[in-house]
Amino acid sequence: MKKKQSQEMKVAMTAGKTGRKKSFGKTLYNNRVLLLMCLPAVVFFIVFCYCPLPGVWIAFTNYNFRDGIFGSPFAGLDNFKFLIDSGQLWLLTRNTILYNLAFILLGNVFQIAIAVMLNEVRRKWFKKVSQTVMFLPYFISVVLIGAIAFNILNYDTGALNTLLRETGGDPIKIYSMAGVWPFVIFFCQMWQQTGYGSVVYFAAICGIDSSMIEAAEVDGATSWQRIRYIILPSLKGTFIILLLFALGGIMRGNFGLFWNLVGGANSQLFPTTDIIETFVYRTMTTQNNFATSSAVGLYQSVFGFALVMFSNWLVKRIDPDYALF
Repeated sequence: MKKKQSQEMKVAMTAGKTGRKKSFGKTLYNNRVLLLMCLPAVVFFIVFCYCPLPGVWIAFTNYNFRDGIFGSPFAGLDNFKFLIDSGQLWLLTRNTILYNLAFILLGNVFQIAIAVMLNEVRRKWFKKVSQTVMFLPYFISVVLIGAIAFNILNYDTGALNTLLRETGGDPIKIYSMAGVWPFVIFFCQMWQQTGYGSVVYFAAICGIDSSMIEAAEVDGATSWQRIRYIILPSLKGTFIILLLFALGGIMRGNFGLFWNLVGGANSQLFPTTDIIETFVYRTMTTQNNFATSSAVGLYQSVFGFALVMFSNWLVKRIDPDYALF
């Protein structure tokens, strides 16, 4: 009996030792290879994201080159009055958010649809050719996209109006129709980004356990049923994570695309095409005020940070497994 009790005590002591938490230094040493692999990413974020943070102070100063960032006179919130006094803060914020919401939500829907369709293709050569053709627009410069759009939509020599004239129709002044341009911009964005974005979802589909799909086929499930009940639910986590990441930049528009498609001289299109970046750039070319642009950047960053925190809190309340933190 005593021997049995002593053996149980030894087992309990051994379990207590093994269950004891390791020290922080020991944990670092045991995971040194993984930490070394993460080091380049950590250094990147420290250098390009955290080290420039003191530059935020520019937004609260009357910045000049002679005195530098911390020597320039303090201006308080005067630089933020730039957007408010312009009377266009609501218009610019609305346009920027609505465009980015369309790019994020509908863009992800199109990317999922393309990834699912590619997965259903059985001929490998056709799948590879399709992926290559859809992937190529991502590498085309927005300057070239703007040139292509101009040569198609131009009133005098554009391909669209030339075709209308040849067929007896009346040419369309698209560059004076503000209501049409949200669709033009959205189409150009989707054409350039959808093929590239679908790669992530296609990789997620390839990671689905094939035995589940094979079992569904044996049970007589159709292609649509496999997509609806197996593939789409499996993409839920990927969709939510990408959505949360994208929401952080919802206040930052694609300046290159908007500027090359619309430009800065056609004020007729500004009510539906002007975003924060294009407005600030047009104003800065005349005022040359770095402090004002820094204030606008800070406004965008704070808004995006608050939105990401709220979205993550909401996801965590619904399903904690899909939250970022």
